Amino acid sequence: MMFQKIKAFLYNYSSPIFAWLAIGILIAIGLYFNIDEHVVGAVIILVGVLGQAFGALVAWIALVPMIGPILAKVLSMPFIWIINGIGYLASAFAIQRGYTKDVLNHRIITITLLIGITLGYVLGKIV
Repeated sequence: MMFQKIKAFLYNYSSPIFAWLAIGILIAIGLYFNIDEHVVGAVIILVGVLGQAFGALVAWIALVPMIGPILAKVLSMPFIWIINGIGYLASAFAIQRGYTKDVLNHRIITITLLIGITLGYVLGKIV
């Protein structure tokens, strides 16, 4: 019975599993051969999107009992994506103006805010 479930899981998620293996191999090759990080990043995004690796990652997070579905819901909230996107846009403009130290502080605050929202949402749903 257990082997049938594992076999079904591997069959259903074969494409994302191979995509994540390919992403790991691409990162190792990029680091070993010192390939430009923009090229490696573009190829990883392409492999991840084509292999449905990122959607499967959220699905795998949702498989964790009790906390997984809540965490998956938070990670897929448009509000989180909008805050993170605005942070990247603000960082790009600030770097062009020469405020590199302020960008670092801004990104730390943004990441802390996102982690706080995520933890607060999860704890609020559990309690």
